[in-house]
Amino acid sequence: MGWVSPGAGAVSTAPVSLACKGGAGSAVCRQCLLRGDRMGGFDLTAFLPYRMVVAATRASRGFAERYRAEFGLSIPEWRVLATLAQWGPVSVREINQIVDMDKSKVSRAAARLEASGLIAKRVHGGDRRLLEMTLTDEGRALMGRIEPIARAYEAELLARLGEDAGAFCRAVERLMPVGAQGVKFPD
Repeated sequence: MGWVSPGAGAVSTAPVSLACKGGAGSAVCRQCLLRGDRMGGFDLTAFLPYRMVVAATRASRGFAERYRAEFGLSIPEWRVLATLAQWGPVSVREINQIVDMDKSKVSRAAARLEASGLIAKRVHGGDRRLLEMTLTDEGRALMGRIEPIARAYEAELLARLGEDAGAFCRAVERLMPVGAQGVKFPD
């Protein structure tokens, strides 16, 4: 007997090692999966790291929908612009450390932003092997337009948390303190 992968719509003939709760023997039957019967004791949807990633991804995508629609920016492009607006001239490596995003994503986003005239690159003053990036006047103007949208979205999220907002922010700070994991932020 095969089983249906939830959400995939495809039937697999691979047996599942746990016995079917519906009495089908050694494979989980389609009826068990459709009823939502779990095969094991581990519940991914209750696992805190998973829940945090899903919540963060949904919050990020919700905000991305707003600036993508109006300004045509991707999530990596927004993060590069926001980092430059906050820290001033920084290298791809420093942005990678600050926003915890792959260097290749930062580099591609920076190339698109430079081609759009929103950032400028120049040789790093202290290390000639590095390029540092800065916002152009056009980039600063764009950030000036995006910032109120970002603050309004953040306010919406905090309002959804209600009286738990302060505790939530303090808990996140304990999990992700500024300067954590050896990040050396630009001066």
